[in-house]
Amino acid sequence: MPQAESPLRYAKDTMSRPITLLCVLMLLSSPGVLWSAQAAAPMPIPVLQPQVVARYPHDTDAFTEGLQYLNGTLYESTGLEGQSSLRRVQLASGKLLAQRSLPRVFGEGLTVLNKVVYQLTWQDQVALMYAANTLKPLGQQHYSGEGWGLTNDGVRLIMSNGSATLTWRDPNTFAVTRTVSVTANGVPVTNLNELEYVGGQVYANIWLTNRIARIDPQTGRVTAWIDVSALTREVQAATIQKGQTPDGNDVANGIAYNQDKGTFLLTGKRWPTVFEVKWP
Repeated sequence: MPQAESPLRYAKDTMSRPITLLCVLMLLSSPGVLWSAQAAAPMPIPVLQPQVVARYPHDTDAFTEGLQYLNGTLYESTGLEGQSSLRRVQLASGKLLAQRSLPRVFGEGLTVLNKVVYQLTWQDQVALMYAANTLKPLGQQHYSGEGWGLTNDGVRLIMSNGSATLTWRDPNTFAVTRTVSVTANGVPVTNLNELEYVGGQVYANIWLTNRIARIDPQTGRVTAWIDVSALTREVQAATIQKGQTPDGNDVANGIAYNQDKGTFLLTGKRWPTVFEVKWP
């Protein structure tokens, strides 16, 4: 038969329990342990909801690939083979002010730097250059791989190619000056598409999603998501109301910044609306 426990041993074990608990609490409160716990559970990335402050008409034939706003005018690059173009559009009315058709290439991202419009092509590995005020051709630059989104930080061009990489390029030679990999909590974020550089941050549409990533250009880390689901639903509802079926390719793609008002202009491929929005 088992031997009964000694009362003295029971009393010793009982007395040791508070001491053991105290040691565990002290260990957990040490800086190293706290750092490890934080590393194991990264902080969630905030999701921002855009608030619509105005709506402007947008050409539903425009398969938007690039967008920039300057002095009341939208510079817009549209895609699709045989339908690609470079446009200057009056924001308030949607009126087409000037256009240059690109029948032999698939237009992609666009940016304006030092009065020059740079327009990417998808698979032709060519960046087209134009005078910003007249859209007169100024030449072209070459690059390897695909062209998706394009913006600038005031000095360099910043380009995406559908991967998780952002590439900085010299605007005069298109030579690569640096790259950064974009991650969200350590996970690569691919399908980076249309870009806009605002206030030291890069904003990128994530292709085939309703999210825009706000990216720290120094580290490549996503610091916030902007959820444009409500805008997409409004566009789809308008399409259905017209008796049409929403096209799965007509996704959000187009980010421009109105510096005078501190607002963003968002649209999508063949969307009927340019949304002027703000978020925290």
